[in-house]
Amino acid sequence: MSKLVSTRIRNTAGKLGLPHLAETINEYTRRADEAKLGYLDFLDLVLSEERAVRDDRRFRQGLRLSRLPHHKTLDEYDFSFQPDLDPRKVKDLATLSFVDGKANAALLGPPGVGKTHIAVALAVAACRAGYSIYFTSLDDMVRNLKATEAAGRLTNKLGTYLRPSVLVVDEVGYQTLERAEANLVFQVISKRYEKDSIVLTSNKTFSEWGQVLGDEVLATAILDRLLHHCEVISINGPSYRLKNRLKAIEREIEVA
Repeated sequence: MSKLVSTRIRNTAGKLGLPHLAETINEYTRRADEAKLGYLDFLDLVLSEERAVRDDRRFRQGLRLSRLPHHKTLDEYDFSFQPDLDPRKVKDLATLSFVDGKANAALLGPPGVGKTHIAVALAVAACRAGYSIYFTSLDDMVRNLKATEAAGRLTNKLGTYLRPSVLVVDEVGYQTLERAEANLVFQVISKRYEKDSIVLTSNKTFSEWGQVLGDEVLATAILDRLLHHCEVISINGPSYRLKNRLKAIEREIEVA
């Protein structure tokens, strides 16, 4: 390819918002020459590469805006430490069929068993697949909604929790809510019902949610919408954090 044509393509690619193509056109043509690609194969190569670059850029941007506490995947989850947990159930969730169906997923169990890890991994997978995601603890969500309600901006703040395709609500049950706070939770759950997905983690059984939410009627209304289309996974094994702490203590004893 002549320098004149190469320069013209780079300029056009830049104007079309294809910066990667502008930077790599010479590399593409070299690969095309080596592989003796036809015109259509060359075009397919260029478009496929450009799409991959855009998908990766969108993925990284989605993670940056998601407020996830980390970006762990299911490959990093130690299923062997939770023998009572069927990996197939979790991996079925990772196919994101529940997100496609605008359903929910609930991960229940005591502290330290990896509920948040799995919830984050599902969110990362959803982001990779092109879905928008957002992470919050229940306590943070309620506090933010209360503050904006007091300032007369509740509708705007609700959008933060209604816009994403997948909303991860972590640590349900660690703080007892007042009725007015539970009503804010109800607004989020009811407005997302059958429109988008929620992934939540909780250290409480659903029968205990009446106490957590401070109102049995509101708890029933929330659970009615949340569980209508919901995959529930219970994890009742030992704590990862305790395991790591015990190992650290053992090492300290050995050194001493």
